[in-house]
Amino acid sequence: MSAVEKDFDNIKKSLAEFADEIKGKNFLVSGGAGFIGSWFCESLVSMGGRVTCVDNLSSGSLENIKHVEGNKLFKFVKSDIEKFDAGDKFDFIVHMASIASPPLYQKFPIQTLDSGVVGIKKMLELAVKNKVKGFLFTSTSEVYGNPPEDMVPTPETYYGYVNSYGPRSMYDESKRCAEAYCYSYWKQFSVPVRIARIFNTYGPKLDVKNPTGYGRALIKFVCLALENKPINMYGDGNQTRSFCYITDQVIGLIKLLLTKGIDGEVVNIGSEEEVSINKLITSVIKLANSSSKIIVSEPSYDITDDPRRRKADVTKAKKLLGWRAEVKLADGLNKTIDWAKETR
Repeated sequence: MSAVEKDFDNIKKSLAEFADEIKGKNFLVSGGAGFIGSWFCESLVSMGGRVTCVDNLSSGSLENIKHVEGNKLFKFVKSDIEKFDAGDKFDFIVHMASIASPPLYQKFPIQTLDSGVVGIKKMLELAVKNKVKGFLFTSTSEVYGNPPEDMVPTPETYYGYVNSYGPRSMYDESKRCAEAYCYSYWKQFSVPVRIARIFNTYGPKLDVKNPTGYGRALIKFVCLALENKPINMYGDGNQTRSFCYITDQVIGLIKLLLTKGIDGEVVNIGSEEEVSINKLITSVIKLANSSSKIIVSEPSYDITDDPRRRKADVTKAKKLLGWRAEVKLADGLNKTIDWAKETR
């Protein structure tokens, strides 16, 4: 059994209490060919769920879903989510479609806004029509913007300090607007919405073919370290993030979707292990046995409003879902490095 197969086995074991709720049910997952989305889809299929994955492949990839494409429980539809025409009946809807990488959403700002704002309305209207049992929207920790020191770790009750007119606004504000749509459809139409505010997530299936193009910092560091090439660091490297391993993320998301009695809740799904970018790069170099050097350089995209700190307050997730991230950063990095070695 490969390391990734073991990860999926761990997901299934952790979600055993939801097995009957998943098996035979129809799930619509937008953005299902993306990094997190593909793990989410494959986990549901492995537990007997019937999944329709909709993705326009702007940042997702057929490579991510190749292991389930031939499965009779899985159906892939290439489409912009705002143009998707559903003919099937769904029990659960999950809206993940989004461009989450700063270089890409700055390159495609209107598309980013459309998938967040037009896309969420499309999915919520479909939820009303289908009278779904559950609706999950994957929002982001970026709705918090740049929180003050006394709001790190950041709880769901923090309203955010976000610039609506800047180089991150198309992503941050589309997510905030989508949350408002979720709230409104829950209040007006009783759609059973749940919102996950996702913090940085990593692991196998991150793009190792073009890591610098997609702009995911961690996998870029890993690939450069494996090639013993210099690793670019923007700024002083003291900005922090909390990286959640993909299995923990998927378990948290599926629990949030399927746990009963929590309609309308907004929940942080992320790691409590805060690390500076400088320390992260140093750890990657060490774990990869690399001779790479860290060099300070100017970014290829606008990092104005880039948050200084990110750390999830998961008190609510512990209480409502019995969930917290279990995989330590060093262990997750080792898994990701080993996978990248085999896949590159």
